Amino acid sequence: MQNVAVMNARTYKIPQSVLVVIYTPAAEVLLIRRADAGTWQSVTGSKDFEEETWTETAIREVKEETGLDALAPSCHLKDWALENIYEIYPAWRYRYPPDVSHNTERVFGLALPSRLPIQLSPLEHTAFQWLPWQEAADACFSPSNAEAILMLPRWLACP
Repeated sequence: MQNVAVMNARTYKIPQSVLVVIYTPAAEVLLIRRADAGTWQSVTGSKDFEEETWTETAIREVKEETGLDALAPSCHLKDWALENIYEIYPAWRYRYPPDVSHNTERVFGLALPSRLPIQLSPLEHTAFQWLPWQEAADACFSPSNAEAILMLPRWLACP
């Protein structure tokens, strides 16, 4: 009986996720469209296990959702050291343990040298687009995603 409870607990998502804003020096931002909702967003995803670090989660999610290697010499992944805590939409709460109503999201930026080829995971995303940062912020469904993109000029100014 205990093994069944442990197994069921593992099927729940961990309420800790990353948001990775991918951008070029020209302040173009990559957005990907969710297959399940049709909304535009940056790369997002939950930790696979509690001990997975924020950085490991960001690297994995970027690879899974775009095919990009965040550790490639031409790329620069930076933990923006920002965390958002938000209420999980009721439609998605079944993915989390019954007592969980909020998620903690850690924000990263991934600077690319230019637009790079993107390989979407077709089960998760149906399209991608590169937009100027202000247009990208306007196109995002998630308020925390839009706010992160609006901070991009600050990060571009930092060496």
